[in-house]
Amino acid sequence: MSATPIIEVEHLDRTFHLSRKASVHALDDVSCVLRSGTCLAVVGESGSGKSTLARVIVGLESADSGTVRIAGTDVSPTTARRALRERAKLVQMVFQDPQGSLNRSLPVSATIDEMLRAHRPDLDRAGRRARLIELFTEVGLTERHADAKPAALSGGQKQRVAIARALAAEPQVIVLDEAVSALDVSVQAQVLDLLKRLRAEHGLSYLFITHDLSVVRDIADDVVVMRTGRIIERGTVSEILDDPQDAYTRLLIASAPRPGWKPRRGLRAILTESTTA
Repeated sequence: MSATPIIEVEHLDRTFHLSRKASVHALDDVSCVLRSGTCLAVVGESGSGKSTLARVIVGLESADSGTVRIAGTDVSPTTARRALRERAKLVQMVFQDPQGSLNRSLPVSATIDEMLRAHRPDLDRAGRRARLIELFTEVGLTERHADAKPAALSGGQKQRVAIARALAAEPQVIVLDEAVSALDVSVQAQVLDLLKRLRAEHGLSYLFITHDLSVVRDIADDVVVMRTGRIIERGTVSEILDDPQDAYTRLLIASAPRPGWKPRRGLRAILTESTTA
């Protein structure tokens, strides 16, 4: 691990205007740092702004104000193809649902080949195929999986394809936006183990977006807690999970699923009750 920042976010603001009278302040003066070689978990309930933060960092959204630096470079909003490609070589994203990046009518190898064409122009067709098989092997898949169409793969296998696609660009950072939340518990554990191994082998840094604190201790080094567009608490995993200072963080932890635990009401209802009592 290193204390050197690989991503620095300073004073990000982003407001979505839903109509002339309605708007949502998705990011409100957000600042955070991802240290090189570490995993920063961004946690909070739905609507807290964590996915908007991720999308601004990778360039899928633009901030109204503020700065994002990746590997020391200010990545200001741009539509220039070369700048976007250079940014994609630094940071890739894995989404909750990998289906969106897979063409149902083509084998899943097509999405990897497309990425290799963009980022490895030195490889010919045979070279791309060889690299594709290497990537599939790294994520626990085989050549048979590469030649299958998405419908023939399980959810966990499709997420492994999405991880292989991100690795194809040879990035320094992977942003994982609820990347394991749609998987069942056993598959989730396998994918988390895969991510930890890949991080160690490739020296990757992760920005891990999640609402599920039960997985945070297993993968993250540092945590920021978001609520209504603002960061309300930050620290190491042990500081946040073992000694939370903010009441909202304590409620998030108390609401995390445990074996045999059956929720009776949502976090929002608990929060409303606690603030009105």
